[in-house]
Amino acid sequence: MATPQLSPGLLVREVDLTVGRADNVLDNIGAIAGPFSIGPVNEAIDISTEQELIETFGKPLSTDRQYEYWMTASSYLSYGGVLKVARVGGSTLNNSNAGVGQDSTNSLRIDNYEDYQANHTSDTSFTYSAKNPGKWADNLRVCVIDNAADQTIGINTTDVAASGGKVGFGITVSLDGVVIPGAGSTSTFTGYLKGIITGVTTDTSSGNSTIDVKITSRVSSAGTETSITYQQSNPAASVEVYDTISFVNNSGITTGSTQEATTAVDWYDQQTLGLTNSTVYWKSLAPRPVTGNYSSSRNGSNDGIHVVVVDDTGSVSGVQGNILEKFLSLSKASDATADGDAPTKTYYKNYIADNSVYVYAGKNPSQGTDAYWGTQPLSSGFSASFTPVTEGAGLWGQEAQGVTFSSIGNVSYLFGGGVDYSANGGMEATLGDLNTAYDLFSNKDELEVDYIIMGPGLTDESQSQAKANKVISIAEARKDCVATVSPHRANVVNVTNATTATNNLLKFFSPLTSSSYAVFDSGYKYTYDRFNNEFRYIPCNGDVAGLMTRTNLVAYPWFSPAGTQRGTLNNAIKLAYNPTKAQRDILYPARINSIINQKGTGIILYGDKTALSYASAFDRINVRRLFLTVEQALEGAANAQLFELNDTNTRSNFVNIVEPYLRDVQAKRGVYDFLVVCDETNNTPDVIDNNEFRADIYLKPTKSINYVTLTFIATRTGVQFSEVAGRG
Repeated sequence: MATPQLSPGLLVREVDLTVGRADNVLDNIGAIAGPFSIGPVNEAIDISTEQELIETFGKPLSTDRQYEYWMTASSYLSYGGVLKVARVGGSTLNNSNAGVGQDSTNSLRIDNYEDYQANHTSDTSFTYSAKNPGKWADNLRVCVIDNAADQTIGINTTDVAASGGKVGFGITVSLDGVVIPGAGSTSTFTGYLKGIITGVTTDTSSGNSTIDVKITSRVSSAGTETSITYQQSNPAASVEVYDTISFVNNSGITTGSTQEATTAVDWYDQQTLGLTNSTVYWKSLAPRPVTGNYSSSRNGSNDGIHVVVVDDTGSVSGVQGNILEKFLSLSKASDATADGDAPTKTYYKNYIADNSVYVYAGKNPSQGTDAYWGTQPLSSGFSASFTPVTEGAGLWGQEAQGVTFSSIGNVSYLFGGGVDYSANGGMEATLGDLNTAYDLFSNKDELEVDYIIMGPGLTDESQSQAKANKVISIAEARKDCVATVSPHRANVVNVTNATTATNNLLKFFSPLTSSSYAVFDSGYKYTYDRFNNEFRYIPCNGDVAGLMTRTNLVAYPWFSPAGTQRGTLNNAIKLAYNPTKAQRDILYPARINSIINQKGTGIILYGDKTALSYASAFDRINVRRLFLTVEQALEGAANAQLFELNDTNTRSNFVNIVEPYLRDVQAKRGVYDFLVVCDETNNTPDVIDNNEFRADIYLKPTKSINYVTLTFIATRTGVQFSEVAGRG
C-alpha cells in the first residue's frame, strides 16, 4: 500500500498484536428464587452476607416452611459466594398503603422500583405506600408537614365564619410606627400587615376559637406592598396578643367586625407527628420547611416540605415510635435542586423513590380534598389584592418558576391493607410464580450466574419434579452454569425406613432431565435456626453449590467438590437420610450423589456425578466445571477477534492467547494434555468466505478418583515377593 504521506517525512504507526486475553471468569455467583416477607418482587438482588439477606428480604419464617428457602440461601452464603436472590410474586400480594379517601386500597401491587416508575408515579389510588408488597409495613406511618401557617391566633367568638373568618380570606393588622430592622439599619413602618387564613377551628361553646394565618406582606399607608417571610423574632411580622385583626374577603372588602387577638403562638411549634405511642414535635426534628433558594430565585414560594417515616407500633423495627427515615427540606417543585448541593434533585416524589428504603409517594395531595385524611389544598398567598392563588395554580409537581405552591399542613398517614402470599399471612409460592422468578436468571447476557439453586420442593412431588426440571432447563439453555437439585422433602424427612427412602429417591430423580449441567444430591440436613430458636431440616442443594464455591476458593474449579478435603457441609448436625454403602451403590448409578455422615469426618458430599444419564467424561462434576471455566475464559478471547480479518496474523494471535492459558490449566492439574487447531485446515476458503472464524480446542480432562481398591495379601514367611507379585 502506498504511503499516506505526500512529502518526505517520518510516519510512526502502531500495530497491536496483543488484542484479547483469556481470564478466568468463574465468580461464585449463585441464584435462587423464593417467597420472602419483604423485598422487591421479580428482581434479582445481589446478596453477599446473611445480614444483607435479612435487611433485604427479612428473616426466616415458620409459616409454610418458608425458612427452607431462606436457610438454603443462607447456607450457600456461608461458603463465601455471592447470591442473586429473586423474591417470587403472587396473585394475592398487596402493598401496605395509605389510600386516597380511605384507610387503604386493597388492589395496590408495586413489585419494585422499575414497576413504580413505569406504572405508579401517577397512580391516584394511594397517597403513600410501602416500597414492596406484604403485611410487613402495616402500621407504618408517613408524617408530612409543610409551611401551611405562621401563627395560630386565638379570637373570642363562637362563630368564626359569621365574623368573616374563612379559609382563603385575608386578615389585616394595623402597624403604626413599627421599627423594621434592615441590613445594618432600622426604619419605621406605618400601614398594615397582610395575611391569608389557612385554617379555622371554631369553639361553639366557650368561644376559644382560633385561626391559622400565613403572613404574606406589609402594605404601607401609601399603598406600597412588600412581600415578607415570617420570622418569629421579627415584631413587624408577627401578631402580638391583644392586637386587633380585621377579616377581608376575596374582593378586598373588610367583613364583619374587627376581632381582638387573645393569643398568638407559632403554628409550627405546636405541630406533632401524630403518633399513637408517643408525642414528638416537628420542631424537635427540624426547623420549619421554608421556600428553597431554587424556588425563591425563580419567583416561586412555599415549596418546602418535610417527610418522616415512623415505626409507630414497633412492628417493623421492634421499637415503638422509631423514626426510620427523615427526608427534610424536600420540594414541591419538579425541577428543584438542593440548596448547596446542586444538581441533586429534591422533588419529594422522586427523592423518596430514589432514597427511601420503606416507602413510595403516590397521589399528589394538592390535587384535591381528602376528607378521610383531613387534607385540602390551601392557598398560601394572593395572586392580586386579596384574591387567593387558585388551587390549580398552586399544584405540586410544577416547575418552580413563578409558582406559589399550595399547602396541606400537617398530616399523619397510617399504612394498612398489606397482603402476603395468601390473605391469612401464608408464605407458600406456587409453581407458576416460582417459574416466573427463575426465568429472571435465564438470560446469560444480562446476569452472570454459576449455580442455579433449586431450594426446597413444593407440597406435591410432581410439582417438585417440575421445579427441578425448570432449573435444569435454565442451566441447559445458558450452558455456563450448573443447577443443584435436592429430593422432594417427604422422600427423606421423617422416613424411618432407609430402604423406603432409597426407593423414594430413585422414583423422584428417575424422570428428571438428563444433563451434565445439573447435580443431584440425596440430602436434607438438620441445622439450627437461630432466629426462631429451632432445629430445622432444609435441602442440601445450597450446600452443594457452596461446596463448588469452596473448591474454587481453596483449589480450582476442575477439582472435585466431594470428599473429606473439600466436601464437608457447613452447619450440619445430622441427615434425614444417611445411606449405607449398599444403598449408595444403588443411588450412584442412578445419578444421585449421596451425602453421608461419616464417623470422624462429619457430613460430606460422597459423590461427584452430574445428572448425565449416559457414560461420558461430562458425567463428572469436575470435568463439566473444567469446560465451563475454559469455555468462559476463551469466549472473551474469541470476542476480541470479531470483525478482525481472518488471516494468518489473526489466527496466530488467537492461538498465542489460548495456548498459554491452557498450559497454565495443565500446570494446575486441570488437563492431561491439549491441542489448539486454528489454521488453514479448519479455516478453509469456504469458511473465510462465509465470514466465519474457527478454532478447535482438544482437551484431555483429568479425572477424579471415585473408586479405591486396597488388596492385602498374606504370604508365607519363606516366600519371596517376586514369586507372588512379579517384583522384588
